[in-house]
Amino acid sequence: MCCLSGMGAYMIKSMTGFGRCEVAEGSRKFTVEMKAVNHRYLDVNIKMPKKLNFFESAIRSELKNYIARGKVDVFISYEDLSESTVNVHYNREIASEYLEYLRQMAEEFQLDNDVRVSTLAKFPEVFTMEENGTDEQELWKELKSAVDGAAAMFVKTRITEGEHLRDDLIEKLDGMLKLVDFIAERSPRILSEYRTRLEEKVKELLGDTQMDEGRILTEVTIFADKICVDEEIVRLRSHIETTRNTLLEGGSVGRKLDFIAQEMNREANTILSKANDLEISNVAIELKTEIEKVREQIQNIE
Repeated sequence: MCCLSGMGAYMIKSMTGFGRCEVAEGSRKFTVEMKAVNHRYLDVNIKMPKKLNFFESAIRSELKNYIARGKVDVFISYEDLSESTVNVHYNREIASEYLEYLRQMAEEFQLDNDVRVSTLAKFPEVFTMEENGTDEQELWKELKSAVDGAAAMFVKTRITEGEHLRDDLIEKLDGMLKLVDFIAERSPRILSEYRTRLEEKVKELLGDTQMDEGRILTEVTIFADKICVDEEIVRLRSHIETTRNTLLEGGSVGRKLDFIAQEMNREANTILSKANDLEISNVAIELKTEIEKVREQIQNIE
C-alpha cells in the first residue's frame, strides 16, 4: 500500500512529472497513474471505469491539494477479484407471464405447447445479472489511498526536476548579472570617449580659434541623456535579485517569474535601443538571448 509523502509546498516544482500507485485491499485492487506537461492553468483529464465516475469530483478536489498548474492526465484501473460481485436473479413473475401467453397461443392456434425450460430461460428478463451493493465509503477510502500515493510520487518527481531547473536558472542569472555589470562599467566610458571625439573634431574645424566650452558641455549633456541607462541597469539588477530570491523561496512561482522575465526583457530592449556603442549593443543582444532562455525554462515551473 502506498503512503503519502511530503507535499514539497516550498520547493520549486517542474510542471512535468509522473506518479504511480497500486493499492490492493482484499479482493479489490486500484491502480492510479498520472503524468503532466506544461499548461497555464490546472487542467485535469481523468480516465477510469464507469463504476468509479461517482468519485470524479472527489478525485479532482484531492488532486488540487498536490497540484497548482499543469495539464495532468490521470489513468485509473479497478479490479474486483471476488466471486460474489455479481448474482444471477430469477424473475419468477416474468417467467410465469411468458408461460401463460405461450399456453394461450397454443390453444388459439391449435399448436403443440412444446415449451422447455431451456426455451423459457432464453426469454428477456427471465434471468438477470445483479451486481452486489458496494460500500461507497470503503471504496473511496481505497481509491483515495491510491490517488494520494500516485500524487505523492508525482510531486516528488516534479520537485527533483524542479531542483535541477532552479540550479540551472540561478547559474544563468549569475551570467546575466555579469553582462549587466559590463554595461554599467562601459557606459561612463562612452561619454568620456564621445567628449574626446567631439573636442578633437571641433579643434580640427576651428584650428587655433578658441573652443566654446559651454557649447561642448551642452552637447555632451544632451548625448549623455540619450544614452543613459542607469535606471534600466538598476531595475535589471533588482529583477535578477528578485528572481533569485523567488527561486530560493520556492512554491508555485511560475507565473510570477514569467512576469519578471517579461520586465527584464523590456529593460534589455531599452538598453539596446539607447546603445550608441558596438560593445554595449553586442552585450545587450547577448543579455536578451539569456533572458529568453530563462523565460523558456520558467515555462516549466509550476
